[in-house]
Amino acid sequence: FAVGLTLAFAGVEAGVGWWAGSLALVADAGHMLNDALALVIAAVASWVSRRPVSRLHSYGLGRAEFLAALVNSLGLLVLVAWISVSAVQRWQTPQMVQGEAVSLTAALGLLINIGVAWLLFRGEQNLNTRAALLHVMGDLLGSVAALIAGVVIVFTGWTPIDPLLSLAIGALILVSSLRLLRQALHGIMEGVPLHLSLEEIGQEMACVPGVISVHDLHVWSVASEKIMLSAHLSVADMARWEGILAESRKLLHERFGIDHVTLQPEPAVQTVQWIRNPNCKTLQP
Repeated sequence: FAVGLTLAFAGVEAGVGWWAGSLALVADAGHMLNDALALVIAAVASWVSRRPVSRLHSYGLGRAEFLAALVNSLGLLVLVAWISVSAVQRWQTPQMVQGEAVSLTAALGLLINIGVAWLLFRGEQNLNTRAALLHVMGDLLGSVAALIAGVVIVFTGWTPIDPLLSLAIGALILVSSLRLLRQALHGIMEGVPLHLSLEEIGQEMACVPGVISVHDLHVWSVASEKIMLSAHLSVADMARWEGILAESRKLLHERFGIDHVTLQPEPAVQTVQWIRNPNCKTLQP
């Protein structure tokens, strides 16, 4: 439904923007077209990521969400480049703009973008849907910029406001798209989720009663909402491993939201990353 709304109004904005001579409106139409593609990519990635595990993909296909976010962020960067070049050309060669038509079309586009954003906000929140929502929020700001440009031109006749606001909205989209690109690449490279600290996790695990030290600790994501962890635990008494394992899993679930855990017990080893210290707090049952 969001894709249909976005595509339909992108055509309206492109036609009116071309007729009225408004770069801000044409740029907003291009952004909405880009949004529609982003929504399709997000929908396909969401469907693919829910496919069950298979003989060839034992973790499933959850990483499709990272790939979709990567493609969407690159699409945003291309859009920003196009808007910037067009705005500079329009600044150097001003053109007449039909302010009334621009204002009315931008106001309608603003309402549609608010509706699409509301639809996405109500859905499942992960990196993939946040990428799609970022496209729509950027387009919502583009509609605001086009609306302001139309009003200013109607009352003052100052046409340079059109390319100036186009550059401003391009700068906002650039910042957001670079942040999204960083998150997508970080996930694809199996980085530690940005909201977690490997050091903190290791120190907390070393404080579990019976654990002497922690080493070979790895934390990564196979999907934006599916975090994995593996580690080797040096324990004082191998006979107590069942209780140590249960306590470690409880800690990781409650403190860090990590549920897919693989822990290997070992007798005391000399090569460690995190070691139990006297300042460890007693864990409550």
